[in-house]
Amino acid sequence: MRHFPGVLTSSFLLGFVSLIGATWLQASPAAAQSTLFKSTLFKSRSTQSAAVGGSTSVPYGWVDFCHRRPKECKVPALPAANVKLTAQNLRILKRINHKANSAIKPVSNFDHWGTMADHWDYPVDGKGDCKIYALYKRKLLLAAGFPRQALLMTVVRDLDNEGHTILTVKTDKGDLVLDNLVNEIRPWNATGYYFVKRQSQQNPNTWVSINQRGGTSKRLSPSS
Repeated sequence: MRHFPGVLTSSFLLGFVSLIGATWLQASPAAAQSTLFKSTLFKSRSTQSAAVGGSTSVPYGWVDFCHRRPKECKVPALPAANVKLTAQNLRILKRINHKANSAIKPVSNFDHWGTMADHWDYPVDGKGDCKIYALYKRKLLLAAGFPRQALLMTVVRDLDNEGHTILTVKTDKGDLVLDNLVNEIRPWNATGYYFVKRQSQQNPNTWVSINQRGGTSKRLSPSS
């Protein structure tokens, strides 16, 4: 698995920040929020959610994680819930995604734990691979008040067809992806990944199949 977050160019950041800043100054808070959600990142793609199938096998890493941290997994089933994608919640998602990507030193599962078997955990020593990033983001978002049912560990095949784990956030604007390979928050169908399976919204110990391609890889740019 790869571990390095994407880096945005300074010219794009300057242009994007200037655009958002100008819009905010010229519009009311409500209008500015509406403009934000109509931007490229959340336009047509964000209204979609990945269609899931029936129950499937639970990753060994999650089973092992639950064995070592039973309090994290012995939780009641809950009705499905989505995050309302307000401007504030979007800022929190971006902040936490960037915080985790910056705080954890990327290291392979074998080099870290000395085993080929998947080892899922929190970044107890500040190092880890994709599962550690995703679990940490889930933990931080739970602490920020986001509903557990909307924070789903997800197994995919990345652009090199390698196994990869990300965090899916279910929102009223569609499924968003928090990824340690890319600092941007992206709709699931703008990743180009092949989505294999993820946690059920009702029960994190139940996993459901997806088995569909997440569109084509799309990065936010000034011209898009």
